[in-house]
Amino acid sequence: MRLTKNLLALIVLVIGALWSLQGIGVVGGSFMTGQSQWLYIGLAAMLVGLAGLVWANRGHG
Repeated sequence: MRLTKNLLALIVLVIGALWSLQGIGVVGGSFMTGQSQWLYIGLAAMLVGLAGLVWANRGHG
């Protein structure tokens, strides 16, 4: 179960990074390229992914 949580959190983190890069125009080829709102949406997704990683790896003490 822990591996599944980590994988899902990493996927969200990577997707958020991709959206952010598209939002600032680094990654092209999409309707999101150069659209600043995707930078913010991507940053929010990255925060959710990071929170998911913390949650998945928190101590069970």
